[in-house]
Amino acid sequence: MQNKHLHIISFDVPYPANYGGVIDVFYKIKALHGKGVKIHLHCFEYGRAEARVLEGLCERVYYYKRKMNKTYLFNSLPFVAITRSSEKLMENLLRDNHPILFEGLHCCFHLNDERLKSRIKIARSHNIEHEYYYNLESVEKSFFKKMYFKMEAKKLERFENVYQHANHIAAISAADTNQLAERYKNVHHITAFHANEDVRIMEGKGAFCLYHGNLEVGENNEAALFLVNEVFSKIKIPLVIAGKNPSSELKEAVSKYSYITLKANINTQEIDDLIKNAQINVLPTFQATGIKLKLLAALYNGRYCIVNTPMVSNTGLESLCSIKDNAAEMAAEIETLFNQDFDMNEKAKRESVLNKNFSNTVGVEKLMELF
Repeated sequence: MQNKHLHIISFDVPYPANYGGVIDVFYKIKALHGKGVKIHLHCFEYGRAEARVLEGLCERVYYYKRKMNKTYLFNSLPFVAITRSSEKLMENLLRDNHPILFEGLHCCFHLNDERLKSRIKIARSHNIEHEYYYNLESVEKSFFKKMYFKMEAKKLERFENVYQHANHIAAISAADTNQLAERYKNVHHITAFHANEDVRIMEGKGAFCLYHGNLEVGENNEAALFLVNEVFSKIKIPLVIAGKNPSSELKEAVSKYSYITLKANINTQEIDDLIKNAQINVLPTFQATGIKLKLLAALYNGRYCIVNTPMVSNTGLESLCSIKDNAAEMAAEIETLFNQDFDMNEKAKRESVLNKNFSNTVGVEKLMELF
């Protein structure tokens, strides 16, 4: 791999690696750097500071201001894509003939540019984006945001056809791989890159259950409210909810119960500590798209893990979780597992599944075969 170069176009500055999409990008960069790949990283910046740590992992890091002009809301192209267009980016890409990795449909504005016709182009699919946006619309309370998500979903559904200009599509989950393979050629399953290298589970019991996620995202807010109102309201077992920018609705729901705690805007290390110390990581979702990195974090580092079917369906992680699909079943399972020491024989089972199918080592080798 001597003198192997790769351009990566990232939808955001991928450090700190503290939410789903950028976790995948950052640890992919680390894995590629570890294999000697010289990375030319292009970041769209819209609120996160430039990160010096990236300079130690990349040959060069470029930053471009994302064009957050509201007039783009009325364009026929998705707002998330057109606001990540840049002629300066094109100039930098055209200085050489290296392969290009487009991180997500959000970054694919230039994928069909004639000037890149001869280049090896890989499109990373983080989600079936239009399905993700339709689901965001379904849980959104604000009328204006609801309309935005609905319009954006329609635009993303049309825009997805840009994938036909990629030499390869790297889908993040098996389900997404199957769906995209019905529409496009050269679709590959390359699972999420993440912070975990070893399965590290603490022996004994924890004193609380945990739900964590970016709480300003509608689907996570919905899941947290479900746990408070439908599950833990029925059982007096301590629950910690941790994540960014919780809604006023969630704060009000939590305030009714002395044994439910909300930890807002804590750092990644504090989240990691909560995952390790919890007795049960309870992770329902009502949106079966992509793969949830919080689930991988819980399985690598946490004790028991209770989920619903949409969280694990077609992921290969089903055997490592307790799957309960309604509030009553989930409450009963929490009451059972809360008083049990974690069975450390399960650790070996997790190592077998995770190391074989979800390790960064396996993922980076699959990715490098594409370019």
